[in-house]
Amino acid sequence: MLVLRSRLAAALAARTLAPQVCSSFATGPRQYDGTFYEFRTYYLKPSKMNEFLENTKKNIHLRTAHSELVGYWSVEFGGRMNKVFHIWKYDNFAHRTEVRKAVAKNKEWQQQCVIPNLALIDEQETEITYLVPWCKLEKPTKEGVYELVIFQLKPGGPALWGDAFKRAINAHVDLGYSKLVGVFHTEYGALNRVHVLWWNESADSRAAGRHQSHEDPRVVAAVRESVNYLVSQQNMLLIPTSFSPLK
Repeated sequence: MLVLRSRLAAALAARTLAPQVCSSFATGPRQYDGTFYEFRTYYLKPSKMNEFLENTKKNIHLRTAHSELVGYWSVEFGGRMNKVFHIWKYDNFAHRTEVRKAVAKNKEWQQQCVIPNLALIDEQETEITYLVPWCKLEKPTKEGVYELVIFQLKPGGPALWGDAFKRAINAHVDLGYSKLVGVFHTEYGALNRVHVLWWNESADSRAAGRHQSHEDPRVVAAVRESVNYLVSQQNMLLIPTSFSPLK
């Protein structure tokens, strides 16, 4: 009887402690919301960027009839040139499957956009991401430029680095020089990767804000903590296309 009571007490203690070790990135909220975002990157043939974008612009309505386009950008700085990046929203994986089937059967979309554009593309990449539980997707009210920062973090997941990462992001948000659009955690693709999408009024206002942040002790302290979990990072300056919902 004494042994049974000891085991029961240990089990109750474990349940009590469990919430305390959950990261702010914990997957709990995600289990009740299947919404995810597909990141698609197309590397285009040199000199074919304008042709690709013009054809997409004329026909994008055929594609958005099936699922929501969050944003569509050309890459101005950061990495390989002649690149476009776009984000699509889905309710769940079943929804995406239905959309892909419908799009494949849409002869107008296939003949007017997909087939002509495939000849202009060198490579394609896709990632499936979730918004982190402590962030919602924001839509800037005016036009600007966007920065996508990609953090490759140490293995161990959000339970290891989630809280420190959140503090670093919020330290930048609190300065107010840039608007946070969304923080996305990769589900399919390179694991332990987080994408942070920012809006800025211009590339110059972004540069001025970054200089300010480098001198802010709160940002410096938060970044100094989170960098312990960082493997690598890169960024891209994104210019919204004329048909992008996020301007």
